[in-house]
Amino acid sequence: MGDTAGMSVLAMFVIGLMGAGHCVGMCGGIVAALGFAADKETNRWPILLSYNLGRISSYAIAGGLVGLLGLFGREFLSLGPWLRAFAGILLILMGLYLADWWRLLTWFERGGQYLWRRIQPLGKGLFQVRSAGRGFLFGMIWGWLPCGLVYSALAYAAATAEPVSGALAMAAFGLGTLPAMLAGGVFSSQLKQWLQGRLLRTVMALVLILFGAWTLWSAFAHMHHQSAATSSSSSSEVGGDIHRHMNH
Repeated sequence: MGDTAGMSVLAMFVIGLMGAGHCVGMCGGIVAALGFAADKETNRWPILLSYNLGRISSYAIAGGLVGLLGLFGREFLSLGPWLRAFAGILLILMGLYLADWWRLLTWFERGGQYLWRRIQPLGKGLFQVRSAGRGFLFGMIWGWLPCGLVYSALAYAAATAEPVSGALAMAAFGLGTLPAMLAGGVFSSQLKQWLQGRLLRTVMALVLILFGAWTLWSAFAHMHHQSAATSSSSSSEVGGDIHRHMNH
């Protein structure tokens, strides 16, 4: 894995960590219910782990798909820097959403409801989780829940423009959300109250906004570099043509 892909994986892990409060707010109730549904204390952790493994697997699948779309956009439509710029914008919007300063991302979540309405019925028969296997399947279904944070991460995964890199990036994002989700299954009410405290949410939001701004800046810097390289190449070709013409 190259340096750029490695940075993407690390960045996505940090994004997952920073979105802990949002994750607990969105899925904490489900995870808490799974924890309480386990009939034995020793059965709780396997179910929670399998659910989250299924959820992360769905993220990785989605990351591979958007990475493939990003590859198509980069190779055939020259959209590579624009995909990265879009990812930066979504990260900034996610930070504003987490801090409750501007909730524009709710429109993206509403758009995802169309797909979710078709997937959600598959999980109704799995909600009474009594085994790790059912927990994994339930997690795979719940991984497609409309979520602005996930959509922001998917935009970043698409900007990798590689299916494998996109899948790894989304898996890293899922692992970043894992500590909060596991703790939410055991300390649901206390953890939710702490993670959704105003100060912590603001700090996490600012980190996402700064990272989004850096992503946006790097995208435009890459565009400028490409434009300068193209201009330099064109100038060299024109100069070469003039030189050949004068010699002739």
